[in-house]
Amino acid sequence: MRNLTLSIISHGHTALLPALLGDLAALPEASSLRVIVTLNVPDARFDPQAYPPLSIDVIHNAEPKGFGANHNAAFQQCRDDTAWFGILNPDLRLPRNPFPALEAATSADPRLALVAPTIVGSSGRPEDAVRGNLTLPSLLRRSRGHRLALQVDQPAVAGQPFYWLAGMFLLARADAFRAVGGFDERFFLYCEDYDLCARVYAAGYALAPVAAASAIHDAQRDSHRAFKYLRWHVESLLKVWTSRAFWRVTLDRRARHPNS
Repeated sequence: MRNLTLSIISHGHTALLPALLGDLAALPEASSLRVIVTLNVPDARFDPQAYPPLSIDVIHNAEPKGFGANHNAAFQQCRDDTAWFGILNPDLRLPRNPFPALEAATSADPRLALVAPTIVGSSGRPEDAVRGNLTLPSLLRRSRGHRLALQVDQPAVAGQPFYWLAGMFLLARADAFRAVGGFDERFFLYCEDYDLCARVYAAGYALAPVAAASAIHDAQRDSHRAFKYLRWHVESLLKVWTSRAFWRVTLDRRARHPNS
């Protein structure tokens, strides 16, 4: 994709970055990509010159910031000609180039402001990266192991059922991302992706997964193992359930999805 800026945040994950950056550097369009790597914690091991022909800029945080705040800061570094802003987790792998299919989808439907590839685990099994509304019943179903990917056949746009795209790999149209105010920085970690999708939907833009594009990601599930992550997750859920965006989606009968 032309005029694409990618944002990758490392929370001490520089051991993971070579694989993802190597995948990006191997793409035919690598020389036209601009990559912004944010080191959320000090890490002298990262060498941005090691991945030609990528153009890599580095943001060094004096203090750790949250997911949304970091990506918003990276977005502020975008050049004026940036058309699409990509949010990528450092633990992604791209064995196949996802960008031609993503570009084709956005060119075919100018309503799209958020798109994402199909996300699969390293075993090839699809991850549940497309989800219905973040209601308490849907959360309880997930807690019981019901993690089947939501099947969708049309974009989520006002007047159609709502769903959200998980934030490990998102492409946002730069003007739409700017218009909705980017990520809500009140969320430190977890649910920023839901909130962004809900506000994009409520603003009249469309979002959609692109089945023809794919990326590999193995979910870490940190909130299942460490109390601080669980606390952040619960705090984020409470912020979602008291937000205007959540209630605009939840109270709109047209937006309701049968699996929400």
